Amino acid sequence: MTRTSLPWLSAIVVIGIVAMPVPAEAFTLKFSWAGVPACQAASPAFELSDVPSGTKRLRFNMTDLDVPSFKHGGSTIAYESNAVKRGAITYVGPCPPDGQHHQYRWTVDALDPLGKVLGTATATGTFPP
Repeated sequence: MTRTSLPWLSAIVVIGIVAMPVPAEAFTLKFSWAGVPACQAASPAFELSDVPSGTKRLRFNMTDLDVPSFKHGGSTIAYESNAVKRGAITYVGPCPPDGQHHQYRWTVDALDPLGKVLGTATATGTFPP
């Protein structure tokens, strides 16, 4: 076949591909206060799932939802596995007044090598359990 016998081949057709948004990763965080003493800085163990690709560090922070002005803090650790051992996070432990139960929220940011947040997961639990 020659170009003149198939004139439609001489035209270049560009087909646009629409990029579909990639669903956010289901980055999740789980923890339990079981066995964690009151008023001490022994962080609970954490279980992570669906940690974003490219994560190099994890930044943890805890907030008392009943007294959000109190700064419990947290720390940043290297991302090595989806299991973070008890006591791995430096923070001010939960210490609600005697007879009270408070809600605490842990937030973890997955960070790339430059510190950009790749994803955030949260989990809430009552202390004492």
